Amino acid sequence: MKKLVSTLNLDKKSWLRYRKRGIGGSDAGAVCGLNPYRTAIQVYYDKTSEEIEEIDNEAMRQGRELEEYVARRFCEASGKKVRRANALLYDEKNPFMLADVDRMIVGENAGLECKTASPYMADQWKEGSIPVSYQIQCYHYMAVCGVDAWYIAVLIYGREFKYYRIERDDEVIENLIRIEKEFWNNHVLSRVMPHPDGSKTADLAIAERFQETQGTTILLSGFDERLRRRQELLAVMEHMETEKRQIDQELKLYLGNAETAENEHYRVSWKNVSRSSLDEKRLKEEEPEIYEKYRRITTSRRFTVKAA
Repeated sequence: MKKLVSTLNLDKKSWLRYRKRGIGGSDAGAVCGLNPYRTAIQVYYDKTSEEIEEIDNEAMRQGRELEEYVARRFCEASGKKVRRANALLYDEKNPFMLADVDRMIVGENAGLECKTASPYMADQWKEGSIPVSYQIQCYHYMAVCGVDAWYIAVLIYGREFKYYRIERDDEVIENLIRIEKEFWNNHVLSRVMPHPDGSKTADLAIAERFQETQGTTILLSGFDERLRRRQELLAVMEHMETEKRQIDQELKLYLGNAETAENEHYRVSWKNVSRSSLDEKRLKEEEPEIYEKYRRITTSRRFTVKAA
């Protein structure tokens, strides 16, 4: 473990620039394809772009401001003491592996990761479970810092506080290092974008990256087999959707005018639901000035595939 830079008095933009030099703990889950909110594609663009993107939101701010509280609660619950590292660290054997850890445990070869979670995410922490991407983050820190264990503490807003100890697993860490090394060498350094993973997050990342068209047409090459497979999948999906719709229709006939039906395994409901919507056509005809004042135009790219 080596210190890349002190984080004391380091401004956020400089900190973000240093993070571009390698893979951090919060990147590790995405690189492994195990982060539901971030993809390897986003990590790739972050590491290869000169642009410094200062993303922030209310959840991220609350997480930062409650970090100290979570650390204090951990000390109270565990009887341990913690200290700040105040540095961006890197692994001497694998310099692309970075770690900006929340706390180190005093008198123990271990560290601490502090998390906050909304009550809606409480199920991810029940019965001793830990979200997989957070586990990967802790193993990443163990790899960089060369420690025996990592603690993770979570505050679930308005519900409870809990913490867990994750023991070092050299087999997991070796595999993680291999995956990260392949990603860094074969994608970031080689400037080769990783393959998309089919997730909705990847959809958003690609759409955000390529927002505008240039009105050009290029040769479609090397995709015939994939496009044939796409057509096969569409046919299967259509058949499955028809079968699902048939089951729904049978259930609706069974319910008739009843609102719900239930047994020890399932609960089916068919309720009346009201919603209001704006009659744009009438508004445009009767109040054109108001329509123009509040009309909003959004631009997006429509993706279509047609057989020749």
